[in-house]
Amino acid sequence: MDRRESFKMIALAPLMAGFTWTGRDVERAHERTVAARAAGDFEPQFFTAHEYETVRLLVDLILPADERSGSATELGVPEFMDFMMTDRPNMQTPMRGGLAWLDAHTLRRFGHTFAAATEDERRRVLDEIAYPEEAAPELAHGVAFFNRFRNLTASGFWTTKEGMEDLQYMGNRFVTKWEGAPKAEVERLGLSFPDWATE
Repeated sequence: MDRRESFKMIALAPLMAGFTWTGRDVERAHERTVAARAAGDFEPQFFTAHEYETVRLLVDLILPADERSGSATELGVPEFMDFMMTDRPNMQTPMRGGLAWLDAHTLRRFGHTFAAATEDERRRVLDEIAYPEEAAPELAHGVAFFNRFRNLTASGFWTTKEGMEDLQYMGNRFVTKWEGAPKAEVERLGLSFPDWATE
């Protein structure tokens, strides 16, 4: 999966009950992440050492470094997730259960945990659960977990300053006169506007 494809999948994936968060949750987790990274003494409060290793691997498979920005780990997404878990107890069981499912499934497939798997084995496991419409019915729990995890990874990544720059976010700018979307972009998307909307 590349980053753009991941983002498309995030937009398509439904937000699952029991694993949701608010804008304030994200803001608070980011504040704590920035402070912990500045202090240089972060220790996970929710994740076990094994779970945290798995989280770090998984977020970087979802959003690796590229020419536009660092990886999810470099932007503090694992720390962000740990703070989200401590702030939102209702998310803890789905997260812990999902990570356990990932290990159990990888163990059945390859004889070791997700963290102990090779890069190729990890990608094969994720390919089985990353595309909901193509996944086998017996993998439904893994699909649900991965959709939620991917959404949380995206929230942690694209709400950082670097993540917004990666998206080329143009919001929060004062516009004196709205002239509509550029005509070339409207045509590229196959859209049109009624005459009154362009007058």
